[in-house]
Amino acid sequence: MKKLLSLVLVLTLLATSLVGCTSETTTPETPAETPAETPAETPAEAGSIAKVGLGQNISIAKSSDKTEEKNATAQADVTMAAVGFDAEGKVASVTLDVTQAKVAFDENMVVTSDRDAEVRSKKDLKEEYGMVGASSIGKEWFEQAAAFEDWMIGKTVEEITGLAVKERDASHTHVPDVPELTSSVTITVESYIAAVEEAWENAVDAPGAEKVGLGVETHIGSSKDATADKPATAQADTYMTATAVDAEGKVVATIVDVAQVKVAYDAEGKVTNKDAELKTKQELKEEYGMKPASAIGKEWFEQMAAFQEWMAGKTKDEITGLTVKERDANHTAVPDVAELESSVTITVDGYQAVVAEAIDNAR
Repeated sequence: MKKLLSLVLVLTLLATSLVGCTSETTTPETPAETPAETPAETPAEAGSIAKVGLGQNISIAKSSDKTEEKNATAQADVTMAAVGFDAEGKVASVTLDVTQAKVAFDENMVVTSDRDAEVRSKKDLKEEYGMVGASSIGKEWFEQAAAFEDWMIGKTVEEITGLAVKERDASHTHVPDVPELTSSVTITVESYIAAVEEAWENAVDAPGAEKVGLGVETHIGSSKDATADKPATAQADTYMTATAVDAEGKVVATIVDVAQVKVAYDAEGKVTNKDAELKTKQELKEEYGMKPASAIGKEWFEQMAAFQEWMAGKTKDEITGLTVKERDANHTAVPDVAELESSVTITVDGYQAVVAEAIDNAR
């Protein structure tokens, strides 16, 4: 009897073991309390560059009058954007920059600023701009601008202009109000958005472009002291370009412009043109009024169109190596090549310089 009971017990244990073996082939269910992983948000992407645009806006709002306590100071702020767009209108490359050219006067409205000094842009100044001490996130302007540029990549102009913003204070009325920029951009961005929007509106075809660069150069040398006959005028000339290059570094397309910003004062040292519409040479077109003084009867924008066309297909060295001549004291670098003789009689050294910089900085 004991042997029979032992046999039954062995058979029972064997059966239980077999049932356990078959259950191991079944994949266990994920426990209900274990959350499924949420995939990380994929950054927006853009295709290859199909168009290049240059956008800008100008302000002299920070210029101050002469008072009993303070002398006058003129300030010309020019905000720029060089943008490469893909075939769908998405931003594929963007570079932002700002020049803040200041011209100081003494009590007699005589210019005290160094007329020959280099006026560097915010991007050129980098840490020297000195914003980090006042930044709530401890970032300089160039660092915040880089973060904003990165955010724009892969987005259309409609998406960029539709950015949610907030007012941080009276001087910062358009600060990004989206989580992805909270810790990287606390500057007000309306002028940068406007420049990018204008770049899209002015964009030209750039077939074969790999990169786009921004070139900038600013001078205050044409500022005038007050005299017995004329009140003072501050003038800041900002040369700018958006230039697209191919894989070999040759220019595919380039747009060159100049903001000739004047801050006019009256005899008492008060700014008289704060509400004036300020336009670049490209925007002025015939209003610039160079044609009557032109030996070839062409306006500035027409001559620049010819020079831009000449630069297409050339390298930086070929552009900067252009043979030039001195026409007079105000025109010391006029093209001296047969193909430009009847189309470009303006001095071009400033334009060569910004295009060269744009090619070096292309991204």
